[in-house]
Amino acid sequence: MTAKVLMIQGSSSSVGKSLLVTALCRIYARRGIKVAPFKAQNMSNNAAVCADGGEIGRAQALQAAAAGIAPTTDLNPVLIKPEADSRSQVILNGRPWHTLEARTYYEKKSILWEHVTTALNRLRNEYELVIVEGAGSPAELNLKRGDIVNMAVARYANAPVLLIGDIDRGGIFAQLLGTFWLLEPDERDLLRGFIVNKFRGDLSLFCDGIQILEERGMIPVLGVIPYLRGLSLPDEDAVSVEVASLSTQPASTSQTDIAVLALPRISNFDDFDPLRAEPGVHIRHVDSAGGLGKPHAIIIPGTKSTVADLDWLQQTGLAEALIQFARAGGAVVGICGGYQMLGQTIHDPFHVESQNHSTEGLGLLPVETTFVGQKATYQVRAKILHFASSAALAGEFVGGYEIHAGKTQSQTHWLEISSRNGEQVKVPDGGVSSNGKVWGCYLHGLFHNDSFRHAWLKSLGWQGDISSQTVRFEESLETLANAVEGSLNMKLLEAILWEK
Repeated sequence: MTAKVLMIQGSSSSVGKSLLVTALCRIYARRGIKVAPFKAQNMSNNAAVCADGGEIGRAQALQAAAAGIAPTTDLNPVLIKPEADSRSQVILNGRPWHTLEARTYYEKKSILWEHVTTALNRLRNEYELVIVEGAGSPAELNLKRGDIVNMAVARYANAPVLLIGDIDRGGIFAQLLGTFWLLEPDERDLLRGFIVNKFRGDLSLFCDGIQILEERGMIPVLGVIPYLRGLSLPDEDAVSVEVASLSTQPASTSQTDIAVLALPRISNFDDFDPLRAEPGVHIRHVDSAGGLGKPHAIIIPGTKSTVADLDWLQQTGLAEALIQFARAGGAVVGICGGYQMLGQTIHDPFHVESQNHSTEGLGLLPVETTFVGQKATYQVRAKILHFASSAALAGEFVGGYEIHAGKTQSQTHWLEISSRNGEQVKVPDGGVSSNGKVWGCYLHGLFHNDSFRHAWLKSLGWQGDISSQTVRFEESLETLANAVEGSLNMKLLEAILWEK
């Protein structure tokens, strides 16, 4: 079996490619088609862990869930995790490969391309349909020589391409037609339709806009997708965090106010989506001491560079503000890199993250971390030994995943990891302060566990309704798929896809 391939490209980043692929995966999965997503190269610190411990982009894990399949590293063979403005760790087939400067990365194109095509070939042999997501724009002319994710993939698979633009940000004609006109003639031949995304208002007022796009581009507009609100689905990258950190909207007096520190190298920021989705909970991303205010709790999230972001906390004054908040009895949580920061000292004898042999932590937890060269990437199940916020949680199990390069010694661990990637283990995790208000651990996805999340929120004074977010997640996937299916000319898409 050689699967059909459909490719979704965008006029720029953050126009909705990932969610459109997610929607199409769900649409075709519920039609009985064996479908898989694919993104050759993803740049994001928001990673997911597959059953074998391999890392892929969080967006591809979401798309796999929409398709009803288990995520594998073939869905995203190249994952770039930025460590600095011009340096990134490259994850190849789920495992750390090299840390490269931007200029050096393009010199590795031929090596990476071989892995991209091999992964795509395996998917095509296993599935009936592969829906491919591009990255950024296919018309970044200065980057095309190193392209392994946009038109290079479309050419390789001889895949029809749909181009999506974001009308909400304005300039939809320049977005779609400009991109189309900048493509090479053979690339234009692969482009089979435009999609307008994030439309607000009366669609009848855009009829002439559709006509202009079709006349100027000489290809059809497959549909206009409305601006969708309230979906409980994770974002692909940290753009949403950057935008949120600019907002000064305070929590109302009836809301539980939680400040998440907007670290420059924040990772796995969707850890807190379940908190944001709860009624009566207000999540703020804070990037300055002045913006901290008086929250009910502060969370230090994961980071790709713990030492660099700890230095940023010191420079911004957030470190001192956080310490004073904790000393006054405030609730502080650290996840993964945030957990490491809360400790006494971070040792780096092999210079995994910096040239510092040791770095002083925030000193709020009696733990010490040592960086090692080998990264831990596991899907895990852990038992709660005790939890100061709720004694009733003792003995319960939670699920999550680990992605970290450090080992942390703690005398106050409150979790015991019982399985990693399906194998039985007995590994202590986490640390807690003497008053129980400050705690941390390595488990990403911890707040996706309903009973744990609700117990912690109640300890902050939250009085919201308890409901399962697994249900909300599935409802969001269905809402997304229904909206896209209702907005697209599915008959025309079927003809394009199956060459009818």
